[in-house]
Amino acid sequence: MKRSKKQDEILEKTILMPELAKELEKKKQSKWPLVLASFLIVMSSIGLFILYGPISFFRDLWVTSAMTTMSHQYLATMFYNEKTIQEVLARNHIVEVDDTTNPDLIEIDEQERDHTIYKNEYEKQILTKDEDNDLFKLIPISGDTYQGYLVAIYDPSKVKIATTRYLGTRGEAITTVAKREKARVAINAGGFYDPDWNSNGALPHGTVIQNGKIVSDYIDANMGGGFVGFTYDNKLVLGKMSAQEALDMGIRDAVEFGPFLIINGQSSFVKGNGGWGIAPRTAIGQRADGIVLFLVINGRLATSLGADMGDLTEIMENYGAVNAANMDGGSSSELVIDNEIINHPVAAGSQGLRDMPTFWIVTD
Repeated sequence: MKRSKKQDEILEKTILMPELAKELEKKKQSKWPLVLASFLIVMSSIGLFILYGPISFFRDLWVTSAMTTMSHQYLATMFYNEKTIQEVLARNHIVEVDDTTNPDLIEIDEQERDHTIYKNEYEKQILTKDEDNDLFKLIPISGDTYQGYLVAIYDPSKVKIATTRYLGTRGEAITTVAKREKARVAINAGGFYDPDWNSNGALPHGTVIQNGKIVSDYIDANMGGGFVGFTYDNKLVLGKMSAQEALDMGIRDAVEFGPFLIINGQSSFVKGNGGWGIAPRTAIGQRADGIVLFLVINGRLATSLGADMGDLTEIMENYGAVNAANMDGGSSSELVIDNEIINHPVAAGSQGLRDMPTFWIVTD
């Protein structure tokens, strides 16, 4: 039977369509290597511009973030020569106050701190307690590049060092330690040996004093600062001294870390970002009336890039600290209140928490 012209057209399409589809698919697939190559070229160009372009912000941030670690300085040296690194560090560094805390400047006020007239908004935030909490107050804070929390602790005798129970073997999560110690408030304390950014938090850098005894003594972090600790009369002392000198001074709980931000009311000089870049941060301080300040800044988030040393110093100045020091930061910055994680830690693992060796805690 003879086919009609329309039947011939249908038959032709039926035969040719699969072949046409195969041909189009081949052409489409052949374009992917070109698209991928173009994407890689564009990304490489952006990366080269960021690392070596005329805008120094990203270069300074990269170098200072790498060079303030003990184990990851290669991240700077693999891209830049020694001259460039030194130029960046010259633009970004902190000159600490060359002094040791004078405890006589702290007069712990056990009187009622509620006032009707305040020097400024920061003073009002600190001195007006929550009606149902005489121990501490949580104060949200924010700046141009950061968001975080300040905790005012009204009784400095309640502040002490806690450690992992497996000191020297492995660290523990801050929530585990806070629950065991029945801590109302807990933050991370000093730094620790962390060669791959994923260590088990076993070895704290420097000397750790707990209840008047040395419980750990490992190599210093060499990040400035020195001893940061409380005496038996509950005064925060900052000083570059030996472990024995710290014990002789009556320090009951301490870690070694830094840099120091404020000593005896005098702030350290911060040039650029202080040489530490912008990141999550933790700091501790004390006011002249004895109130202790815990500070934790979120970082590496779209809503909070982080803070530099200048930001930490300014916050502590605003809230009246006469002595203040930087603690370990980055993925270690963590704040727990009544067994609840308050900030936004950026570490991997269970609940985004790192295993660490030392913590500042507040107990009832």
